[in-house]
Amino acid sequence: MRDGDAEAVVALWHAAGVSRPWNDPARDIAFARQGPHATILVAEAEGVVLGTCMVGEDGHRGWVYYLAVDPRHQRRGHGRALMAAAEAWLAARGVWKLQLLLRPDNAAVRDFYDRLGYRDTRAVCLQKVIEAGP
Repeated sequence: MRDGDAEAVVALWHAAGVSRPWNDPARDIAFARQGPHATILVAEAEGVVLGTCMVGEDGHRGWVYYLAVDPRHQRRGHGRALMAAAEAWLAARGVWKLQLLLRPDNAAVRDFYDRLGYRDTRAVCLQKVIEAGP
């Protein structure tokens, strides 16, 4: 991701339905880009952002967030290519596990991840917001 991409990335996240009202996308972008443990991969054609994948690692596992493809460009392999790039980014850092969270209201993409080899680990994800943000 380049500095000038932020507005287009946020617009894409809204169009693709991956953003949630309780998450500030600009803050998420800034946080992911501040250090070496995360990045945002961007697929673009002719200067237009077609897709994104936020990928990061915690020293043990890799995580993917905000995989999004412009609805007008879905089903053309962009999501698959972004996931492959995320896996390569992690592998280059020696990370061998990749996990992602799938919201129950986003079950339509479950088959996509199944085709890529992702499986339900039957783990429960717990969360605690420790800081409300700016």
